[in-house]
Amino acid sequence: MTNLDRAVVLLTGATGGFGQELTRQLLQAGSRLVLTDLDRQNLDNLAAKISSEITTGEIIACIESDLSNQKGCETLYYQVKALDIPIDILINNAGIGLFGRMDEVPSDKWERLMQVNLLAPMRLSSFFIADMIDRRQGHIVNISSLAGWVAPAGLAHYSTSKFGLRGFSEGLFNEVKPYNIKVTAVYPFFSRTPILQSECYGTLARDSKGFPEHLATDPAKVMAKTIKAIARNQLHVFPDKIANSIQLLKQYFPKLFDWMSDRLTAN
Repeated sequence: MTNLDRAVVLLTGATGGFGQELTRQLLQAGSRLVLTDLDRQNLDNLAAKISSEITTGEIIACIESDLSNQKGCETLYYQVKALDIPIDILINNAGIGLFGRMDEVPSDKWERLMQVNLLAPMRLSSFFIADMIDRRQGHIVNISSLAGWVAPAGLAHYSTSKFGLRGFSEGLFNEVKPYNIKVTAVYPFFSRTPILQSECYGTLARDSKGFPEHLATDPAKVMAKTIKAIARNQLHVFPDKIANSIQLLKQYFPKLFDWMSDRLTAN
């Protein structure tokens, strides 16, 4: 079991939909948080609001960081190191989305997506893992997506980043388990978070009717199950019924899954 009470947690993407829920629920569990995101003002506002509502746990620091490049990840690491408080749990939650046919999405857009969604978690994990190995304890959590198991049209770039994060998580798990370090990868279905309003491009965007809002999951419930899974040291986590059902169908009945996907696309 991973003890969340008094655990020092570094959370990226803290002001996003999942990030805000993780902040609330980790504080309720008694964790001590280092929050990071792109905008310091938003971070400070979030910290002040949630701290006024939840008296358990502690927000140690808010750090502005741009994780879309190597320098930003490295700078964040050294800023956290300067706090002189070892990180017990790293939650790589920051992520961005986009929608469009592969050749119609501007290259700078999908390359930035890959930097934030895949390379940033890899970079931050590589920075913090050495400290965890020295201490023979730690936990790395990667918020992937159901799109790390299935790749619908329009999500080729996004799914590539999330498939990659799944593979990285599994490989990392096998490399660090001799040092008592845990790894958790989380695969939620699309939830009611700002990622549903991601930028859209080209032919598929023009023809798309948009994501059906009634299917979106509740981020509070999704993160509640995620936190329970972290405490239980689960490697692969499907924190909602839709994600769990789709991945089972994909794994065990692939032809049926493909047939259903084609029917839904045709409609």
